[in-house]
Amino acid sequence: MYEGFKKFEIQTTDPEVKITGRVGGSGPAVLLLHGNPLTHVHWHLVAPQLAKNYTVVVADLRGYGDSSKPRGKEDHSNYTFRRMGQDQIDVMEHLGFKEFMVAGHDRGARTAFRMALDYPGRVKKFASFDILPTHHMLKHATYQWALNSSHWFFMAQAYDIPEKLIEGKEDFYILNKLTKLGIGKGGFTKETLAEYARCCTPENIHAVCEDYRAAVSLDMEMDTVDFDAGRKIDCPVAVFWGELSHTEKHYKPREAWPQYASNIVQIRPLPCGHYPAEQVPDLVISELEAFFKA
Repeated sequence: MYEGFKKFEIQTTDPEVKITGRVGGSGPAVLLLHGNPLTHVHWHLVAPQLAKNYTVVVADLRGYGDSSKPRGKEDHSNYTFRRMGQDQIDVMEHLGFKEFMVAGHDRGARTAFRMALDYPGRVKKFASFDILPTHHMLKHATYQWALNSSHWFFMAQAYDIPEKLIEGKEDFYILNKLTKLGIGKGGFTKETLAEYARCCTPENIHAVCEDYRAAVSLDMEMDTVDFDAGRKIDCPVAVFWGELSHTEKHYKPREAWPQYASNIVQIRPLPCGHYPAEQVPDLVISELEAFFKA
């Protein structure tokens, strides 16, 4: 897995956080960001192919994988997508890339969304996998979506209720979260499931809870301010989602996304569930290569 890639551990501008990941290939820079409850391993079938034409960076978000997992602040501000995005800006700058393209899945896509808004001069292109913008999703949530995405509100409960309920059952939680809870699940190898289970520690669970607490509070506030001000992502954007996942079953992504991005060059479903990079990697590769090359 990731043959020819070099591991890295990079100190960010937050003294409490180092980000881990891998870098490989040559050419224009591409950053790949994973979601919850995954790690940079999520891209292991995609990154090596992209590395034939690009310098590919795969990184663990703060709180995930082997990256640092600081205790959450009282206001959850050290786990906002803005803070997570700053981490990745720090990583890319350390590696020598002032400008780059980014593809994100799930929480990684939300981080990339915020990066594209906060750093329009650095994010050249943004590809989103299986999300709706947080503001739209929460404003238009239905009970059917909430039932299939119950972790959003369970993990966001006050410290340390969800942490204590999962404590000692991390393996049970992670395996069921990836294969049974919600819709569009499965498609993982034994090797990747073992890696995700390895990284599901009490510290990771706390970080994930802080991530979700921040999402429904500070992140939602930031997104609302931007939306009300008419701010949109200006760089070229490609939007993909799994036709078997929650995205189009409960929302209308073709109507939602233009409210948040002014230059959408591709928007379409893929024949898979919530994890395209592991369920239909060849299609993800071809879509990303076409988007990045255009």
